[in-house]
Amino acid sequence: MKIWIDISNAPHVRFFKDVIKYFEAEGEDVIVTARQFGDIHKLMEIYDIDFISVGKHGVSLYDKLKESTSRVYNLVDVIHDEKVDVTLSKHSIELPRISFGLGIPSLYILDNEHALAANKLTLPLCDRIITPKIIDIWKLMKFGADPNTIISYEGTSELMHFKSFKYNDNIFNDLNLDLKHPKTILMRPEPSLASYLDADCHKSVLSPIVDELKNYANILILPRFKEQAEIFEGIENVSILKPPVDTSSIIKKADLVIGAGGTMNREASILQTPVISCYPGETLSVDQYYINKGLMYRSNDSDEVIEQALNFIVNPQEKIDVKTDDLFQIIINNVYDLARNGK
Repeated sequence: MKIWIDISNAPHVRFFKDVIKYFEAEGEDVIVTARQFGDIHKLMEIYDIDFISVGKHGVSLYDKLKESTSRVYNLVDVIHDEKVDVTLSKHSIELPRISFGLGIPSLYILDNEHALAANKLTLPLCDRIITPKIIDIWKLMKFGADPNTIISYEGTSELMHFKSFKYNDNIFNDLNLDLKHPKTILMRPEPSLASYLDADCHKSVLSPIVDELKNYANILILPRFKEQAEIFEGIENVSILKPPVDTSSIIKKADLVIGAGGTMNREASILQTPVISCYPGETLSVDQYYINKGLMYRSNDSDEVIEQALNFIVNPQEKIDVKTDDLFQIIINNVYDLARNGK
């Protein structure tokens, strides 16, 4: 069996790494392509994944359209003669379009019902869509998804990040962090460059929160790009992490996570590190999943975030038992089934 996997965002490297290793160990032929964006290439090298670099990320609407169109053009040449049996991606714009055009069965992983442009361009073309149960299927149907193609599971996609996770309890020492306070808070700024969020990459909703909480705890900032790092440079008790780093161990070691994005907040929920979401966009269903279970607190009010943060670092939350489906096995089974039977 020959599988094509396309990776378009840094968190997707950790999502797919165990899937890639599994298929390779089973003797399957795996082609991995990845665009140039953020830490994708560095993470691929860290996890020892062979890949073909094709295309890059665009910032403006014009650039996004131009780069995506160019990427489709170049990926077709890579894939056309490979006789691929099945394709697999998570929110890749280009893979479903190429798979549909070349008549290759495609499996698509979705966890963001608010990615309007991406979903409109991809969901009508996918042979199967794997998505969390918390996401309303009617919303996906509005984008053109066939309800008969949708496979729902209990949990969220971040479960995949921890299949082979090995916790490093010495992570803070390994990073040579200067920690003056007994408590440490990890913070992640908003995804300002994402198409689904209208935000200024030179500002952050975290700034007033950092200004107050730096007096009570060590603050670790994990920026997405250089401009975000510059926002927090030179602030007392604030350490700026240089990605890629072992974020999973940092999350588990931290006393609290405050995130203006999504992935890291949900990872914290899975590891049951107290987490506050101050994501400036509309609440995602996958975030609501953890909010409903008492594993995530959400507020866009800086004063509320600060108050809840101080409460969390003084009164750690108790562990909560959460039952989830085996997303890894669901993906493996559907890849094989699509390769054998088509749609």
